Amino acid sequence: MNERTFWESIKVEGSGLLDLAKKILHEGNVRRIVIKQRNQTVAEFPLTVGVVGAVFAPVLAAIGALAALLTECSIDVERVAVATPPPDQDEQPPTQPPGPDGCPA
Repeated sequence: MNERTFWESIKVEGSGLLDLAKKILHEGNVRRIVIKQRNQTVAEFPLTVGVVGAVFAPVLAAIGALAALLTECSIDVERVAVATPPPDQDEQPPTQPPGPDGCPA
């Protein structure tokens, strides 16, 4: 399986920053969150894929403190998508077993 990353940018008001961050973190396919204000990076949180629960508490606390200070900001989210390889071209479609007269059913 191939892993590919892509970025998503979301604009948000300071009051909605924490709720949006919680939603993004619980989706589970996030590698990194960058909080920006006027194209200046304010905070960056690298996240480990598969980490859940109490480990997010310090990240959410920091984002909550930023939400109190920032009015307009954007969240850049680096996501991970796992691509499954296409099926082999050599595979033959399944054949039907012959019927009682020897012809395919």
